[in-house]
Amino acid sequence: MGQQRQAHGPRPVASVARAVRLLEELRDSEEGLGVNELARRIGVNASTASRLLATLESSGLVQRDGQGPFRLGLALVTLADRVLSRLDLQALARPVLLELAETTGETATLSLPGEREAITVDSIPSRSSVVSMARLGRPSISHATAVGKVMLAFGGGRLPRERDLVALTDNTITDRARLAAEVAKVRELGYGTVFGEREVEVNAIAAPVFDRTGTLAAILGLQAPASRLEDPTRLLGTLGDGAAKLTRALGGRAVESVASAGASTDSSRP
Repeated sequence: MGQQRQAHGPRPVASVARAVRLLEELRDSEEGLGVNELARRIGVNASTASRLLATLESSGLVQRDGQGPFRLGLALVTLADRVLSRLDLQALARPVLLELAETTGETATLSLPGEREAITVDSIPSRSSVVSMARLGRPSISHATAVGKVMLAFGGGRLPRERDLVALTDNTITDRARLAAEVAKVRELGYGTVFGEREVEVNAIAAPVFDRTGTLAAILGLQAPASRLEDPTRLLGTLGDGAAKLTRALGGRAVESVASAGASTDSSRP
Protein backbone atom coordinates (compact mmCIF):
# COMPACT_ATOMS: atom_id res chain seq x y z
CA MET A 1 0.00 0.00 0.00
CA GLY A 2 1.51 3.31 -1.03
CA GLN A 3 2.51 5.86 1.59
CA GLN A 4 -0.24 8.40 2.12
CA ARG A 5 0.64 12.07 1.91
CA GLN A 6 0.40 13.74 5.31
CA ALA A 7 -2.26 16.41 5.40
CA HIS A 8 -1.16 19.88 6.45
CA GLY A 9 -4.53 21.64 6.34
CA PRO A 10 -6.42 23.02 3.36
CA ARG A 11 -4.38 24.35 0.46
CA PRO A 12 -4.86 28.04 -0.29
CA VAL A 13 -6.76 29.01 -3.44
CA ALA A 14 -4.20 30.66 -5.68
CA SER A 15 -6.54 33.24 -7.20
CA VAL A 16 -7.81 34.33 -3.78
CA ALA A 17 -4.26 34.60 -2.46
CA ARG A 18 -3.33 36.77 -5.45
CA ALA A 19 -6.38 38.99 -4.90
CA VAL A 20 -5.38 39.47 -1.28
CA ARG A 21 -1.88 40.43 -2.38
CA LEU A 22 -3.33 42.98 -4.79
CA LEU A 23 -5.30 44.57 -1.97
CA GLU A 24 -2.22 44.63 0.25
CA GLU A 25 -0.17 46.34 -2.47
CA LEU A 26 -2.88 48.96 -2.96
CA ARG A 27 -3.11 49.45 0.79
CA ASP A 28 0.55 50.39 0.90
CA SER A 29 0.40 52.76 -2.08
CA GLU A 30 -0.52 56.41 -1.58
CA GLU A 31 -0.94 57.20 -5.30
CA GLY A 32 -2.54 53.96 -6.50
CA LEU A 33 -1.05 51.45 -8.95
CA GLY A 34 -1.60 50.46 -12.58
CA VAL A 35 -2.24 46.98 -13.95
CA ASN A 36 1.31 46.37 -15.15
CA GLU A 37 2.90 47.47 -11.89
CA LEU A 38 0.51 45.36 -9.83
CA ALA A 39 1.17 42.36 -12.07
CA ARG A 40 4.90 42.79 -11.55
CA ARG A 41 4.56 43.10 -7.80
CA ILE A 42 2.50 39.94 -7.30
CA GLY A 43 4.34 37.93 -9.96
CA VAL A 44 1.63 37.34 -12.56
CA ASN A 45 1.10 38.46 -16.14
CA ALA A 46 -0.89 41.59 -16.94
CA SER A 47 -3.96 39.74 -18.21
CA THR A 48 -4.25 37.75 -14.96
CA ALA A 49 -3.88 40.92 -12.91
CA SER A 50 -6.49 42.64 -15.08
CA ARG A 51 -9.03 39.84 -14.50
CA LEU A 52 -8.43 39.90 -10.76
CA LEU A 53 -8.84 43.67 -10.66
CA ALA A 54 -12.04 43.52 -12.70
CA THR A 55 -13.52 41.06 -10.21
CA LEU A 56 -12.50 43.19 -7.24
CA GLU A 57 -13.78 46.33 -8.95
CA SER A 58 -17.20 44.78 -9.59
CA SER A 59 -17.53 44.24 -5.83
CA GLY A 60 -16.35 47.74 -4.96
CA LEU A 61 -13.19 46.47 -3.27
CA VAL A 62 -11.01 48.45 -5.68
CA GLN A 63 -11.81 51.47 -7.83
CA ARG A 64 -10.25 53.90 -10.29
CA ASP A 65 -11.12 57.09 -12.13
CA GLY A 66 -11.28 56.50 -15.88
CA GLN A 67 -8.02 54.92 -16.99
CA GLY A 68 -6.13 56.08 -13.91
CA PRO A 69 -4.44 53.92 -11.27
CA PHE A 70 -6.36 51.50 -9.08
CA ARG A 71 -7.01 52.32 -5.43
CA LEU A 72 -8.79 50.58 -2.58
CA GLY A 73 -12.59 50.81 -2.93
CA LEU A 74 -15.22 52.18 -0.61
CA ALA A 75 -16.73 48.74 -0.02
CA LEU A 76 -13.77 48.07 2.27
CA VAL A 77 -15.00 50.83 4.57
CA THR A 78 -18.26 48.95 5.14
CA LEU A 79 -16.40 45.73 5.84
CA ALA A 80 -14.04 47.51 8.23
CA ASP A 81 -16.95 49.14 10.06
CA ARG A 82 -18.57 45.75 10.63
CA VAL A 83 -15.34 44.36 12.07
CA LEU A 84 -14.62 47.40 14.22
CA SER A 85 -18.16 47.51 15.59
CA ARG A 86 -17.65 44.03 16.98
CA LEU A 87 -14.36 44.69 18.68
CA ASP A 88 -14.48 44.33 22.45
CA LEU A 89 -12.77 47.46 23.66
CA GLN A 90 -12.10 46.10 27.12
CA ALA A 91 -10.51 42.96 25.67
CA LEU A 92 -8.33 45.07 23.38
CA ALA A 93 -7.33 47.36 26.22
CA ARG A 94 -6.49 44.66 28.75
CA PRO A 95 -2.97 43.91 27.42
CA VAL A 96 -2.27 47.64 27.24
CA LEU A 97 -3.35 48.09 30.87
CA LEU A 98 -1.18 45.17 31.95
CA GLU A 99 1.80 46.66 30.14
CA LEU A 100 1.22 50.10 31.65
CA ALA A 101 1.01 48.70 35.18
CA GLU A 102 4.04 46.47 34.64
CA THR A 103 6.19 49.21 33.13
CA THR A 104 5.29 52.02 35.54
CA GLY A 105 4.57 50.05 38.71
CA GLU A 106 1.43 52.15 39.22
CA THR A 107 -2.32 51.56 38.95
CA ALA A 108 -3.56 51.65 35.34
CA THR A 109 -7.20 52.37 34.49
CA LEU A 110 -9.53 52.22 31.50
CA SER A 111 -12.52 54.56 31.42
CA LEU A 112 -15.25 54.80 28.80
CA PRO A 113 -17.12 58.02 27.95
CA GLY A 114 -20.66 58.16 29.29
CA GLU A 115 -23.39 60.69 28.77
CA ARG A 116 -21.84 63.19 31.18
CA GLU A 117 -18.96 61.44 32.92
CA ALA A 118 -16.43 58.78 32.01
CA ILE A 119 -16.85 55.47 33.86
CA THR A 120 -13.98 53.27 35.06
CA VAL A 121 -14.54 49.82 33.56
CA ASP A 122 -11.19 48.10 34.17
CA SER A 123 -8.01 48.57 36.17
CA ILE A 124 -4.77 46.87 37.04
CA PRO A 125 -3.58 47.72 40.56
CA SER A 126 -0.04 48.65 41.42
CA ARG A 127 2.22 45.95 42.88
CA SER A 128 3.45 48.36 45.55
CA SER A 129 2.51 47.95 49.19
CA VAL A 130 0.93 51.39 49.13
CA VAL A 131 -1.67 51.38 46.36
CA SER A 132 -4.08 53.90 44.88
CA MET A 133 -7.10 51.75 44.15
CA ALA A 134 -9.52 52.43 41.28
CA ARG A 135 -13.13 51.37 41.86
CA LEU A 136 -14.85 49.84 38.85
CA GLY A 137 -18.09 51.51 37.86
CA ARG A 138 -17.05 54.72 39.55
CA PRO A 139 -17.80 57.81 37.44
CA SER A 140 -15.10 60.40 36.98
CA ILE A 141 -15.69 63.85 38.40
CA SER A 142 -15.02 66.11 35.47
CA HIS A 143 -13.43 68.98 37.39
CA ALA A 144 -11.46 66.89 39.87
CA THR A 145 -9.93 63.93 37.98
CA ALA A 146 -7.44 63.54 35.16
CA VAL A 147 -9.90 61.28 33.33
CA GLY A 148 -12.67 63.84 33.79
CA LYS A 149 -10.55 66.65 32.38
CA VAL A 150 -9.73 64.55 29.31
CA MET A 151 -13.45 63.82 28.94
CA LEU A 152 -14.21 67.56 28.97
CA ALA A 153 -11.38 68.33 26.54
CA PHE A 154 -12.08 65.63 23.95
CA GLY A 155 -15.56 64.25 24.65
CA GLY A 156 -17.53 67.21 23.39
CA GLY A 157 -19.28 67.85 26.70
CA ARG A 158 -20.02 71.19 28.31
CA LEU A 159 -18.23 72.56 31.33
CA PRO A 160 -20.08 71.99 34.60
CA ARG A 161 -22.03 74.89 36.02
CA GLU A 162 -20.30 76.97 38.68
CA ARG A 163 -22.60 75.61 41.39
CA ASP A 164 -21.64 72.05 40.45
CA LEU A 165 -17.92 72.61 41.00
CA VAL A 166 -17.91 71.15 44.49
CA ALA A 167 -14.67 71.27 46.47
CA LEU A 168 -13.56 67.74 47.35
CA THR A 169 -10.15 68.82 48.66
CA ASP A 170 -8.36 72.12 49.07
CA ASN A 171 -6.86 71.54 45.59
CA THR A 172 -10.14 71.02 43.69
CA ILE A 173 -10.85 73.54 40.93
CA THR A 174 -14.07 75.34 41.85
CA ASP A 175 -13.84 78.36 39.55
CA ARG A 176 -15.41 77.84 36.11
CA ALA A 177 -13.01 80.19 34.31
CA ARG A 178 -10.03 78.40 35.81
CA LEU A 179 -11.51 75.04 34.81
CA ALA A 180 -12.04 76.30 31.25
CA ALA A 181 -8.38 77.30 31.08
CA GLU A 182 -7.35 73.91 32.44
CA VAL A 183 -9.46 72.07 29.85
CA ALA A 184 -8.00 74.19 27.05
CA LYS A 185 -4.53 73.24 28.29
CA VAL A 186 -5.46 69.54 28.30
CA ARG A 187 -6.73 69.85 24.73
CA GLU A 188 -3.50 71.54 23.65
CA LEU A 189 -1.13 69.12 25.38
CA GLY A 190 -3.09 65.91 24.78
CA TYR A 191 -3.24 64.76 28.40
CA GLY A 192 -4.69 65.74 31.77
CA THR A 193 -3.26 65.68 35.28
CA VAL A 194 -4.53 66.11 38.82
CA PHE A 195 -2.68 66.82 42.03
CA GLY A 196 -4.77 65.73 45.01
CA GLU A 197 -7.93 67.25 43.56
CA ARG A 198 -10.39 64.41 44.22
CA GLU A 199 -8.47 62.65 46.96
CA VAL A 200 -5.77 64.54 48.82
CA GLU A 201 -3.10 61.87 48.53
CA VAL A 202 -3.70 60.80 44.91
CA ASN A 203 -2.03 62.23 41.80
CA ALA A 204 -2.88 61.01 38.31
CA ILE A 205 -2.44 61.47 34.58
CA ALA A 206 -4.77 60.45 31.73
CA ALA A 207 -4.71 60.40 27.92
CA PRO A 208 -7.42 60.01 25.25
CA VAL A 209 -7.97 57.07 22.91
CA PHE A 210 -9.74 57.71 19.59
CA ASP A 211 -11.59 55.45 17.16
CA ARG A 212 -11.43 55.55 13.36
CA THR A 213 -13.86 58.47 13.19
CA GLY A 214 -11.74 60.61 15.51
CA THR A 215 -14.28 60.25 18.32
CA LEU A 216 -13.15 59.79 21.91
CA ALA A 217 -13.52 56.04 22.53
CA ALA A 218 -11.76 55.57 25.86
CA ILE A 219 -9.41 57.17 28.35
CA LEU A 220 -6.30 55.52 29.77
CA GLY A 221 -5.07 56.65 33.17
CA LEU A 222 -2.29 56.10 35.66
CA GLN A 223 -2.62 57.00 39.33
CA ALA A 224 -0.55 56.67 42.49
CA PRO A 225 -0.12 58.06 45.98
CA ALA A 226 1.14 61.63 45.77
CA SER A 227 4.09 60.77 47.98
CA ARG A 228 5.37 58.43 45.25
CA LEU A 229 4.13 60.31 42.20
CA GLU A 230 4.92 63.96 42.83
CA ASP A 231 5.18 64.56 39.07
CA PRO A 232 2.66 62.51 37.03
CA THR A 233 4.19 63.72 33.75
CA ARG A 234 7.15 61.42 34.31
CA LEU A 235 4.77 58.64 33.21
CA LEU A 236 3.73 60.53 30.11
CA GLY A 237 5.86 58.68 27.57
CA THR A 238 4.62 55.24 28.62
CA LEU A 239 1.01 56.40 28.85
CA GLY A 240 1.19 58.07 25.43
CA ASP A 241 2.55 54.91 23.84
CA GLY A 242 -0.30 52.91 25.36
CA ALA A 243 -2.93 55.38 24.14
CA ALA A 244 -1.45 55.36 20.62
CA LYS A 245 -1.36 51.55 20.58
CA LEU A 246 -5.02 51.25 21.61
CA THR A 247 -6.04 53.95 19.12
CA ARG A 248 -4.41 51.97 16.31
CA ALA A 249 -6.11 48.77 17.52
CA LEU A 250 -9.47 50.54 17.16
CA GLY A 251 -8.66 51.47 13.59
CA GLY A 252 -7.98 55.07 14.48
CA ARG A 253 -5.16 57.27 13.44
CA ALA A 254 -2.61 57.38 16.21
CA VAL A 255 -2.44 60.81 17.79
CA GLU A 256 0.85 62.65 18.04
CA SER A 257 2.79 61.04 20.83
CA VAL A 258 2.19 62.80 24.12
CA ALA A 259 5.71 61.78 24.96
CA SER A 260 7.02 64.53 22.70
CA ALA A 261 4.60 66.96 24.28
CA GLY A 262 5.80 65.92 27.69
CA ALA A 263 9.40 66.56 26.77
CA SER A 264 8.61 70.24 26.26
CA THR A 265 6.08 70.62 29.06
CA ASP A 266 6.89 72.25 32.38
CA SER A 267 6.60 69.41 34.87
CA SER A 268 5.71 71.71 37.74
CA ARG A 269 2.20 71.73 39.10
CA PRO A 270 -0.19 73.71 36.88
